[in-house]
Amino acid sequence: MNKSSQIGTTALVLFSGGQDSTVCLAWALERFARVETIGFDYSQRHSAELEARHDVRGEIARHFPDWAARLGEDHMLALPTLAQISDTALTRESEIFMTEAGLPSTFVPGRNILFFTYAAALGYRRGIADLVGGMCETDYSGYPDCRNETLQSLARTLSLGMDHDVAILTPLMWIDKAGTWALAHELGGDKLVDLIAEHTHTCYIGDRTQRHDWGYGCGQCPACELRANGWRQWRAGTETAATG
Repeated sequence: MNKSSQIGTTALVLFSGGQDSTVCLAWALERFARVETIGFDYSQRHSAELEARHDVRGEIARHFPDWAARLGEDHMLALPTLAQISDTALTRESEIFMTEAGLPSTFVPGRNILFFTYAAALGYRRGIADLVGGMCETDYSGYPDCRNETLQSLARTLSLGMDHDVAILTPLMWIDKAGTWALAHELGGDKLVDLIAEHTHTCYIGDRTQRHDWGYGCGQCPACELRANGWRQWRAGTETAATG
């Protein structure tokens, strides 16, 4: 887990409305005096996550008064050209499959690099140097822009280009999905876990009609499978600990 350069000041969280970014938001609210959020509308197929953002922020403020006092502004940026130049299963109504390059067709080239670049530009104007994202190497789809080396190299580039220190913090980088559920429980107990299951959105297809114990989704896309498997592993671990 990376440490912040300015713990106790302000952080800007890349917040999609999904499980990972919600856990990152809770993580930041525990550590910073003020936390702002930023989201991106790039005409993604699973636009249900954008609708979830408002609900998740509202539920966090309602259930966690201490965090509500630290929760600052939300920023939404439209990046329609990203979908125009991408031909992926997240920006088109197409099948999810493994490509010849060895990456899933859900990979949107340059997405996280662009997200952090825009976040850094916004942070520069607002005096925020700490950027928080839910990227992970341990339990992910092989996206090269989720790798720690990629993101820390980007942080150095942004620091040079803006002539001030920019930190990219990735609290989920070295834990799997079961560990993400466990971290959510550590941060906010059953209330946060229930909030994530009920209000966040992860499904690549955008399905909000089927409710599972781990949340809403089609149950078959890679994002749903990852989330469901993590839930089962975490629950099995907690049950074993309780009976042990």
